[in-house]
Amino acid sequence: MKRLKIVIPISIIVFIFAIRILDQNYGEDITIGIRTLIALGGALFSGVISYFLFPGNQNQKQH
Repeated sequence: MKRLKIVIPISIIVFIFAIRILDQNYGEDITIGIRTLIALGGALFSGVISYFLFPGNQNQKQH
């Protein structure tokens, strides 16, 4: 549960920045549906990466 407190905001931030950058650079070339799919893919990918990179429970004893 502690991981999701970090993963969800990271995914949302990546999604917002990806939409902004795609809109600024490729606004006329790419439709809004494709831009949304690209940004959603980036957000999901960054969420998966951050889920595995950030530690879950640091208080547990390691065996």
